Amino acid sequence: MPDDSSSDNNTLISGGHLVAKALKAEGVEVIYTLCGGHIIDIYDGCVDEGIDVVDVRHEQVAAHAADGYARITGKPGCAVVTAGPGTTDAVTGVANAFRAESPMLLIGGQGAHTQHKMGSLQDLPHVDMMTPITKFAATVPDTARAADMVSMAFRECYHGAPGPSFLEIPRDVLDAKVPADKARVPRAGHYRASTRSAGDPEAIEKLADLLVHAEKPAILLGSQVWTTRGTAEAIELVRALNVPAYMNGAGRGTLPPGDPHHFQLSRRYAFSNADLIVIVGTPFDFRMGYGKRLSPEATVVQIDLDYRTVGKNRDIDLGIVGDAGLVLKSVTAAASGRVNGGASRRKEWLDELRAAEQTALEKRLPSLKSDASPIHPYRLVSEINDFLTEDSIYIGDGGDIVTFSGQVVQPKAPGHWMDPGPLGTLGVGVPFVLAAKQARPDKEVVALFGDGAFSLTGWDFETLVRYNLPFVGIVGNNSSMNQIRYGQKAKYGTERERVGNTLGDVHYDKFAQMLGGHGEEVRDPADIGPALRRARESGKPSLINVWVDPDAYAPGTMNQTMYK
Repeated sequence: MPDDSSSDNNTLISGGHLVAKALKAEGVEVIYTLCGGHIIDIYDGCVDEGIDVVDVRHEQVAAHAADGYARITGKPGCAVVTAGPGTTDAVTGVANAFRAESPMLLIGGQGAHTQHKMGSLQDLPHVDMMTPITKFAATVPDTARAADMVSMAFRECYHGAPGPSFLEIPRDVLDAKVPADKARVPRAGHYRASTRSAGDPEAIEKLADLLVHAEKPAILLGSQVWTTRGTAEAIELVRALNVPAYMNGAGRGTLPPGDPHHFQLSRRYAFSNADLIVIVGTPFDFRMGYGKRLSPEATVVQIDLDYRTVGKNRDIDLGIVGDAGLVLKSVTAAASGRVNGGASRRKEWLDELRAAEQTALEKRLPSLKSDASPIHPYRLVSEINDFLTEDSIYIGDGGDIVTFSGQVVQPKAPGHWMDPGPLGTLGVGVPFVLAAKQARPDKEVVALFGDGAFSLTGWDFETLVRYNLPFVGIVGNNSSMNQIRYGQKAKYGTERERVGNTLGDVHYDKFAQMLGGHGEEVRDPADIGPALRRARESGKPSLINVWVDPDAYAPGTMNQTMYK
């Protein structure tokens, strides 16, 4: 029989279609984009490969959505933007993913190679700009390399701790066609090695020994517990060894509220009094007081995916580089059967911490139950916490109002908490809602916005309406950038506290209605719960505009080191 392979090999394929094939091989199901002439051949390829093309109103939203998609699914997200301002608009989203260790690929357009340095439309040195905030940034030099370099970029996303990559593709490279047999299209599952490491066996044994003999241990479960999907292993360790656990970032929800090892309000007390502190997947950055909030007498152990993070800003007694889930699993196994894992001696320590939790709770209980108007932010976030179900993904986008929520809102399951991460980027809320609801349509999404934060990307509320993605949104509205206002008041006095931080009294409920969503206004705290339930029942994207007390500040805001 005649061999037909030669005719197949002579088939021509464009750069955009090669990109789409590489995205498909990586398991990408959706790209987030704002259209531009440089990139439309990628759209054409995505249609052929069955990849959804979701168009948004600002490139920052596209990049944040790709970041959010990665966090929810565990697969890398992808945003595609045009050259010049399209790419620069996406810089903030890429930078946020970089600090949050979120794997995503941004593809940016570029002028044709043949017009290099001639001043083509939207020509900028994208790679130079992106290099400091990505794990990999490059130009695709030739059409035949398009798929290969997309796969290379994804591979680099997982070198050490995850993070973003960037590719720019010149217009003539993207639009040109090459014989299919001249292009390398990596096969799905055949171009990336496993990056899961269980750590140094000797260090594992040493940590197991430390945990067995510690009188007052504490563990902080950070974002990498969720990134590595190590939830089950973390739960197994804290229960088997009877260790009190604190959670931050995406690690929130590892243990459900009410679990005897779930602690939240006594972290500072624990870190000041523990004899062993294990930090998992969290750097010693500003959130940790650069490591200074840990007792100098405590033995400190740090576990992280990135060697460069371990021991940075603070000396440690033991550092382990590896996958959080595998490391914790190995430690539990190494400690098993050894004097009951030391667990029986820990009851008094856990009781001591529980008493500290109760003291902290009672201190703020009047605010949590306050009937004052304007509404106290603690009352608002308390109502939101009571409203959440086991299927509610909670998203926080804001400054002071989200700082309040961090002390009160407790997600009921792993992977059900999303915040910007250590870059502190405002405006992630709407794009995170977009990604979360698309990736997990079976989940309820509840988002709390500061009024300043919502304003940055709020127009993409229309995108949520257009794609019929219902969610419960709440705007804690004090007509201020209150976290900054507090610092100005503390530093310069009340006569200058309102410089550059005061917003108009915007009715975000009417904004939601205008764009086709559900909107309500709340001024009485008794109306918060009913309004939340009506938003849930509306089946629409919603915004509940809650007027909160502008003169109430979160303790976390008042304790920020930059204001000291």
